[in-house]
Amino acid sequence: MKNRIQSLFVQALRQLPVETLEKAGQLPVPEIERTRDPSHGDFASNLAMKLAKPCRMNPRELAAQLIAALPDSPLIDKTEIAGPGFVNVYLSADAYHQQLHDIIESAETYGCQPASGKKIIVEFISANPTGPLHVGHGRLAAYGASLSNLLVAAGNEVFREYYVNDAGRQMAILAASLWLRYLESHGAVFVFPQNGYKGDYITRIADDMKLEHADKLVVDTATVFANLPADGPDGDEDKFIDALIERARETLGEQGFGQVLDFGLKKILDDIRDDLEEFGVHIDRWYAEHDLHSNGAIDETLKLLRANKNVFEKDGAVWFRATDFGDEKDRVVVRKNGQTTYFASDIAYHLEKRQRGFDLLLDVLGADHHGYVARVRAGLEATGQPGESLEVRLMHFVALFRGGERVQMSTRSGDFVTLRELRREVGNDAARFFYVLRSNDQHLDFDLELAKSHSSDNPVYYIQYAHARICSVMQQMSDKGFDWQAERAWNHLEKLNEQHEKALIVSLSRYPEVISLSAKNRAPHTLAHYLRDLANDFHTYYNAHTFLVEDQDLRDALIALIVAVRQVIANGLALLGVSAPESM
Repeated sequence: MKNRIQSLFVQALRQLPVETLEKAGQLPVPEIERTRDPSHGDFASNLAMKLAKPCRMNPRELAAQLIAALPDSPLIDKTEIAGPGFVNVYLSADAYHQQLHDIIESAETYGCQPASGKKIIVEFISANPTGPLHVGHGRLAAYGASLSNLLVAAGNEVFREYYVNDAGRQMAILAASLWLRYLESHGAVFVFPQNGYKGDYITRIADDMKLEHADKLVVDTATVFANLPADGPDGDEDKFIDALIERARETLGEQGFGQVLDFGLKKILDDIRDDLEEFGVHIDRWYAEHDLHSNGAIDETLKLLRANKNVFEKDGAVWFRATDFGDEKDRVVVRKNGQTTYFASDIAYHLEKRQRGFDLLLDVLGADHHGYVARVRAGLEATGQPGESLEVRLMHFVALFRGGERVQMSTRSGDFVTLRELRREVGNDAARFFYVLRSNDQHLDFDLELAKSHSSDNPVYYIQYAHARICSVMQQMSDKGFDWQAERAWNHLEKLNEQHEKALIVSLSRYPEVISLSAKNRAPHTLAHYLRDLANDFHTYYNAHTFLVEDQDLRDALIALIVAVRQVIANGLALLGVSAPESM
């Protein structure tokens, strides 16, 4: 609806008197906003006030010219000039009736925008494959998946990607931890490293490794721990774990150590994939960091940086001139020992995304990656890519509450609540919805008891109940022997003149605008709040009216209205990855 009114103002702008257009210069895009007070109409434009200065005219006089130039349209009942020069637009009843027609005819595609041709790659979750996903990762998953759906609905071509950090120190710690648990499964007794991964999942994977490899990887643990530096708390736990990793590599050989690492990586990645699939989160590609090394992407990126004179050598390492691009300090890309850094991989990965033809690289990361944005953007610019091609949305943390007490989470210690455990407790629908109830830049307190409750205080239950109630009305209609045809209903929509009915139709007409705004602002919570408000409007209407009246013409109109409500609720919930049940 908003776009249609805006189109009328665009036409009016072009039809202004020649002398006015000559003074105006470059014509602006008309801004159309919904009015807060229905007595001021449905939409308002400040276009006359924006043009008044360049046109050297009184804004109210210019508003009068705009109104005179507006093409005749059955959408508009009347217009008026308000205040210093606002143009208020009052829609006709036919305009809103047309909206009901559009909703029912468009069905699942209602609210979707035409294709824009813009290609966006959304990288989200990308949790280190060192353990199962926990509830914090779940928020990244729900937000990234919902945002991707919204971007598609807004007309973009979207590709969803998970970057697998399968190279580097954390994976080596995982392999060492898994091997030690494997040795324990063969009867070895020792103190487990302070910095090792201690979750029960490591023990389970070690048991699986024992079944596959028997005792082929068993060694005398006395030789493993001999002459290592002291572990924490009395010693340095980082030095200890690094020394232990080197000992494991020496003892097993690179091939044996690689077998352990690959076994653990596959088990954990398979678990993550299954978890996300059960959560309704689709990933188009799992991009392994290891591939950047094997396919030469990092070497090519470093060669490009050298050619552009954006790196220098100092203290035996290779540094990227990040400060030349606005970062707070220069960054190491190649260490003294010749190994490339995570940062070098990050530059290569994002450059490779651009080389795949994506216009926008949209990363969804944890809030602890705040310093990451400037350096990666600097790396892109240094390779000749536009800095604005990178957009990063930071996800703040989740505080999980059970019985009023906060649950602590730590992947390394193993004391954490997994996403799978959360889903089993509250269900996928509640988890997906609650995760996007607040903006990504705000902390989220996840109330388990509320998420499980069957009450109007639980927003996802309240919205789904509205959908189920409408399905129940349709079933009752069938049981009573009534039939309903949309084509017949179009002739009687003028009967929808109750205040509750008008409020519902206005709410429904806002849905395409909500989709556009949610996608533009990267804000799934905007859609979530809209659906809750729409459900509230419907429940209020339901409690005050009867739908299955004897008057067929009125009944047809009433059913058309609630069918439209049902369709919009189903469409909105689908974008958020939430089901729309027919009964509850």
